[in-house]
Amino acid sequence: MEQRYATSPEHVPAMDTAELRRRYLVQDLFVDDDVASVYTHHDRVVLLGATPVTGPISLPTFPELRSEFFFEHREAGIVNVGGHGTVSVVGTEHALSHGSCLYIGRGARDVVLTSTDGAEPARFYLVSAPAHTAYPTTLVEAGGGIVRELGDPLTSNRRTLNQYIHENGVLSCQIVMGVTTLHPGSMWNTMPAHTHDRRTEAYLYFDMAPEARIIHLMGHPSETRHLIVADQQAIISPSWSVHSGVGSASYSFVWAMAGENQSFDDMDGFAIADMR
Repeated sequence: MEQRYATSPEHVPAMDTAELRRRYLVQDLFVDDDVASVYTHHDRVVLLGATPVTGPISLPTFPELRSEFFFEHREAGIVNVGGHGTVSVVGTEHALSHGSCLYIGRGARDVVLTSTDGAEPARFYLVSAPAHTAYPTTLVEAGGGIVRELGDPLTSNRRTLNQYIHENGVLSCQIVMGVTTLHPGSMWNTMPAHTHDRRTEAYLYFDMAPEARIIHLMGHPSETRHLIVADQQAIISPSWSVHSGVGSASYSFVWAMAGENQSFDDMDGFAIADMR
C-alpha cells in the first residue's frame, strides 16, 4: 500500500510538475490480477483498483490499516469501470455492469472480486474511509440513484450526474459517491469550480479514448495548477483544493468524498473569473 501524506496550500507553489503528479495523481490503479492501493492521510481515504483477469481476487487487508480484515473499521464504495463482473460479500454475489456502484459497510468479510470474461475484465475502483457505524451492502445499477442534469451546452458543460451513495440515497457513515457523464459536445466538468473545506474528494476519469487527456485544475483558487490525466487515472483533491477539468474528448468520472459531512451541496464556489 502506497502512503501519501497530507499537504497544505502553502506546499503547492514550490512543487514542480513531477512532484504535483507524485502527490495528487494516481496513475497505476488497474494491474491485471492484482489490487493496487493508495492511502492518503487527507481524511484517511484509501483508493484501490482491482482487475481480476485469470481468476477471482480476494480483497486483502494491509499492514498499514492495522485490521484483521479490510472492512473491520472501514466502508467503501465500488464502481466498475471495466467489463462485467461480480463482487461477493460474505457469500452473496452482486453483479456489477459497467458504471454500476456497490456500497459495502463496516464489518463485511470475505469480499471477492471476479470478472465475467477475462478477455474483457472488470475494473473495480474502490474508495474507502473509516466508519463507525455499519450500513448494509447495497447495489445501484448504472444510471440509477438520483439523477441531476447540470450545466449548459452554451458553456460546454452539459452533464448528467448520478448520485449513488449519499444522505438521501444509499446510506453510509462517511462516503458520498456517484458518476458524472459529459454530454456530446461538452467538455468542462464541475463549473463553477469549488472547494469542500469539510471533505476530501477524489476523481477517477474513465471512458476516455487512449489518446485523450483531461486537463485537471487543482490547488488553492488564488494559485491553481494543472495536471494532465489519462483514462482510468485518479486525482486526490484535498479539502482546500479546487477540482475541475476539461477534456480533449468525451469522458465520464467517478467522484467520491469523505469527511465532516455528507451534504452534497456543501461547497464553496469560485467563479472562473476570480481564479488565478
